[in-house]
Amino acid sequence: MILEIADIRIHSGQNAAFELAIAQGVAQVISHAKGFEGFKVNKGIENPERYVLQIFWTTLENHTIDFRQSPAFPAWRAIVGPFFASPPVVEHFELITKSA
Repeated sequence: MILEIADIRIHSGQNAAFELAIAQGVAQVISHAKGFEGFKVNKGIENPERYVLQIFWTTLENHTIDFRQSPAFPAWRAIVGPFFASPPVVEHFELITKSA
């Protein structure tokens, strides 16, 4: 399994609307993508305009090719993109170990 982490900064004062948009975008777009296995969204405490979106993919290619190169990606960005104060920083990780 691959973990995608997107570090997102939004415009000040847009938290409630962004939180609705990200839930909508995942439910309507990303959750239907090939290889999608789940997600988490965390909101910053010290910086409440900062969010960390974690998406679990079966393979790296499910995100980088199957999703990012499909019509679903612009649909996703149309929902959440207007809230971005700057482009998200996105990286991928593979699981090494975890608790029982």
